Parts: sequence; structure tokens; C-alpha cells
Amino acid sequence: VEILKMLYRDAEILIFDEPTAVLTPQEVRELMGIMRRLVEEGKTILLITHKLKEIKEAADTCTVLRRGRLIGTVPVSKTSEKKMAEMMVGREVNFTVDKGPSHPGDVVLEIKDLCVKNTKGLLGVKSLSLQVRKGEILGLCGIDGNGQTELIQALTGLTKIESGAVLIDDVDVTHMPVRQRLDRGLGHIPEDRHRHGLVLDFRLDENLVVHCYGRPPFSRCGILDFKAIRENADRLIKEFDVRAGQGPATPTRSMSGGNQQKAIVAREIDRSPEAFVVSQPTRGLDVGAIEYIHKRIVAERDKGKAILLVSLELDEILDVSDRIAVIYGGEIVGLVDAKKTDENELGLMMSGSVRKAG
Repeated sequence: VEILKMLYRDAEILIFDEPTAVLTPQEVRELMGIMRRLVEEGKTILLITHKLKEIKEAADTCTVLRRGRLIGTVPVSKTSEKKMAEMMVGREVNFTVDKGPSHPGDVVLEIKDLCVKNTKGLLGVKSLSLQVRKGEILGLCGIDGNGQTELIQALTGLTKIESGAVLIDDVDVTHMPVRQRLDRGLGHIPEDRHRHGLVLDFRLDENLVVHCYGRPPFSRCGILDFKAIRENADRLIKEFDVRAGQGPATPTRSMSGGNQQKAIVAREIDRSPEAFVVSQPTRGLDVGAIEYIHKRIVAERDKGKAILLVSLELDEILDVSDRIAVIYGGEIVGLVDAKKTDENELGLMMSGSVRKAG
């Protein structure tokens, strides 16, 4: 529809800003074809994307920006994805996620016949059931707006559950508030780090203790121990390679997106929960930060944690997950082994064309 609106206005220069965020792989291929035809008709297209695969498929030249500065412009046909990634990050990047086979154990996070209403008062999640086991990453993929947000909010206590149950280590947390769910062993890396992950007007050290500032060693008799809070931040900054110009005192708002995300990951992993709900962990990050976040997620799996990874990026789902569930219309329409599926099969399930039980 947006393309038709631009063509109706007879625009000669078309700007596409992350145009594939809500498309299936099949729809992405169709869009790339449309863009090429528009170029053949004499239109000029500016494609803004962090997906190197799309640049290789659609662009003639690629201009790389890093931290607001122009790094260079290269011909796409003569430049590899690896080289463009190096320009984006400033160092060599490993595209493959280094992970061994999973060794799933007991069920840690269980969702039983969950029903949740969306903002329109309709069921956004419909009788959904899933199990996430110890020592595995269960990826959840689907076109944006198919119940992912409602599911995450229900799991983390941010919205009312109409019916069904959520269990963590066989403990029913369905009607528990957020704080009690965290205490029961739930970790949450939210998709919107600014709205739900950080208090941007707080300092970095304050954000790193938002879950536990009221307990020793960060608080004694109701009084905050700022020395302990700073020492905690120093430790996490070093351990998770968080780049903060003023150290623990750095205003969180001034940090880059990648380092803000590292801070959230550091805070959640340091709590050592048994189950993680990880939503869009690499949204808006450069390939270097993506590489780091993926390593940390896999490392938690290898420690025996149960991880539910929700992402719109199929490459991320395929690379990081052990099993993959597909959500469509608020229902699970497929459950497959990550090693035995591909983008095409997932795309068909995401569009509702195919259902497949694992």
C-alpha cells in the first residue's frame, strides 16, 4: 500500500526504511523484485537496512555509516557481505553462531492453553501451549502482530491472562505480579529497551540494580549502599564489555543502542534465572553487537537455562534456536527442529499456508 501511495504521487525518489520487518521470506523476495522493476523504470531508490542479504539482493552501491560518520561507499557486486560487515563494525565479524548440540532436560517454562486479549479486546493469543526445557533455546517466529506481544506480556506479568496457565519449575505463576515472577526464576530481555528495559534518565549503575536495589548488598535498612551499587556496575561493565564513557555514572540515555542492550543482558544474566523470555534481542544493533548477544544467549543455554527466543529475524531464529515454534493468528501452527527446516518452510507456516506439528 505504501509503495502504491508513492507511485500515485509520481515520486521519482523512493525511500525504503527497513521495509521487510513484517514480511515473510516469500513476500521479501516479491518486494525485492518490485524494487528492481522500479529501478528499471527509472526510479531512484534509497534502501535503509541492517540486513546485508537484502543489500546484496537489491542494491547497486552500498554506503556504510558508523556512529554517524560516513565510512565509505562500495559497489555491491564487488563487495562481500563480510567486507561490508567489517566496515560497519570496524573489525572482522563471525557470521556463524558457534554452538554445540543441545541437551534438553526437564520442562522449566510451561504454557498451557493460554488465552490473552489484545488492545482491541479480541483474543490475541488463542489456547496456546508450549514447553521450554532446561538447556534448550526454543525460537518463536511469526509475522509481527500475530500474538507475540500479547504472549510476552502475559508471560512477564504485564497483561491479564483470560484463561490457561503459566508455570515456572512446576510453580503456577499465572496470577503472580511481575516481582514475584522474577523471584521465581524468570528473566526478561524486552524488545523495546527504551520503554521496558531501561530507565533512560537513570545512571548505568542504577539501571543495573533496578530488580534488586531493595535487597542486600545494595540496600541496608531501607538505605541504598551506593558503594556496593558502583562496585556491581564496575564488575558487570568489565564482564560484559559494556562501553560506558563515564563508567557506572554514565547517563544511560547517552549510551549507544548496542551498549544499552549489553547492559540489559548483563543485568538479566547476572540474576541467573532458570528461564529467559528474550524478545528481539538484536533489533537495531550492528553485526558486532549481534554476534556478542548471540554468544551470551548460547552460553546461558549451555549452563542449563531454558530460553524462549522471540524474533522477527528468521536468520536469527534459524542460527540460534534448537527448536522453532511458528505463531500465526495467536496460535502455534508449527513446531520443528531448527536443523531440519529452512526459511521457505517457516515462511509458509508464518503466512498460515501450512501447519506442521513437531
